[in-house]
Amino acid sequence: MGLPISAERLTCTYSGEGTAVHALREVSFELAAGSLLTVVGPSGSGKSTLLAVLAGLQRASSGTVRIGDREITGMTERELLRFRREHLAVVVQDARRNVLPFGTVLQNLRFAAEPAPRHRRREPLSLLTRLGLARLAHAPVDRLSGGERQRVAIAAALSVRPDVLLLDEPTSALDRRARDDVLDLLDEQVRGSGSTVVVITHDPAVERRLGNVLRLADGSVVTA
Repeated sequence: MGLPISAERLTCTYSGEGTAVHALREVSFELAAGSLLTVVGPSGSGKSTLLAVLAGLQRASSGTVRIGDREITGMTERELLRFRREHLAVVVQDARRNVLPFGTVLQNLRFAAEPAPRHRRREPLSLLTRLGLARLAHAPVDRLSGGERQRVAIAAALSVRPDVLLLDEPTSALDRRARDDVLDLLDEQVRGSGSTVVVITHDPAVERRLGNVLRLADGSVVTA
């Protein structure tokens, strides 16, 4: 079952070339458990920073994030690691960081699901089939294309029925058919497994398909 997400006045500031850079400026939103949010905006608008903060991979300068009844912005690194392992699945934009640099596709999925209890695991071959990767189940991951690795990463994230699924540009390296396969699975993940899903995208087709849009510009939420 999914968990609600609440972000309140998230701000991320860092120094760059002698001046302060505001990656996020007091971003706030609420997302109900078992629903989907699509975050859009131009390059440099703060989309990836927002996802990293929600995942506990980057610290906010100020503001809070609550997932379920836990405020993750106040957790230690050890607590964050345990919380991610138990509740989150994250797919970052760089496909090489989402898969093991060794082993086969099937081994990657089984490794990703290993920490989860059996009742939360999905059958890996069925996921690979849905994503057009069944023929590559026993292929070494280091021989895959960027788009194939991206789909393997998505399959690995979905293999554990996570409470919260966070994806950064999950369709950026995919053709139209593969993109539609991924979006079908995300729809099912929300409706069937009840996961709470946040998708970062610059693709208008993904925005139109998924809806419920949070639009960022220069680190701020655009309301109009």
